[in-house]
Amino acid sequence: MKKSLIALAVLAASGAAMAQSSVTLYGIVDAGIAFEDNGTDSVTRMDTGNLNGSRWGLKGSEDLGGGLKAIFTLEAGFNPDTGAQADSTSFFNRQSFVGVSSGYGTVKFGRQMNPVYATASTWDSFGDALAGDSSHLFSYNGSRTNNMVSYNYAASGFYGELQYGLGEVAGNNDIQDEESAGRTAAMFVGYKAGPFDVVLTHQNIHNGTDTTPYDTATKMTLLGGNYDFGMVKLFAAYAVEETESGILGNKRDQNDAHIGLSAPVGKAGTVMVSYIKKTDDLKADADAEQFAIGYIHKLSKRTALYTSYAQVSNDSAASYKAGKLATPAGNDSKLFNIGVRHSF
Repeated sequence: MKKSLIALAVLAASGAAMAQSSVTLYGIVDAGIAFEDNGTDSVTRMDTGNLNGSRWGLKGSEDLGGGLKAIFTLEAGFNPDTGAQADSTSFFNRQSFVGVSSGYGTVKFGRQMNPVYATASTWDSFGDALAGDSSHLFSYNGSRTNNMVSYNYAASGFYGELQYGLGEVAGNNDIQDEESAGRTAAMFVGYKAGPFDVVLTHQNIHNGTDTTPYDTATKMTLLGGNYDFGMVKLFAAYAVEETESGILGNKRDQNDAHIGLSAPVGKAGTVMVSYIKKTDDLKADADAEQFAIGYIHKLSKRTALYTSYAQVSNDSAASYKAGKLATPAGNDSKLFNIGVRHSF
């Protein structure tokens, strides 16, 4: 009887080893007070997702043997100040994908981060967060892409990802046609070694519903990175965006430049500063710049306090904003916030 029990235990253990699986529930709750002034109006409000977007999610994997794993992530954003979904039309609005991974890379299917957003922490000293968020002036073209197929690989310091978002327009979604309606083709490639990390991203979005001359296409290319000197980490990036339209050959060319740094303050604090310049090559008096400063203080591995300030200065024909208030052309936009983030 004893031998039979031992045999059963060994069999059960070997079966578990062959098909191990795990599911993790995780999340972030982030909220604080913000004061915003657009030069004409001002408001004090409770803001959410200042340092990190508030969310809850499920992620898991199953060991399929031979180094192959099945993976998935389902992630939903919410607003803790009201309890509402961050996106009323999409429940798992942040990420929603399934895939397989091995030593040869990872393939994923579903809603995923686009290249500029996915690599922001590499070249933005604020990491796409707080009042210094680079997306105020940099053209992210959204943060995530629906219906995406991606392939990711990393080895020997090199890393990269190829992305294709299906346009899903019936009769006009040939994967080999660069003008396939609504499709997105994107990539990023980088190299990280010691204190040095650099990345190049490119995204090409075809926005039309068909291939008529009135369709538009948006192309975004960004080169950026950081270097950690120990006491100070320096960040820099330069991006070029080109939007073309079949209507009278209209197009828009914009250039974005970022320089910033972060530095530790004691054992628990980090201070960040940044300067961003947007240049519009086609529209007169439509340039803008942003200066920002911020501070994060970690109370523990999961809880942090933060505060930040940013000011966007617009030329007479520019109307970029530091927060949520629409900014009249030529006005400055100012944002100050303070809050707490807890992860679980």
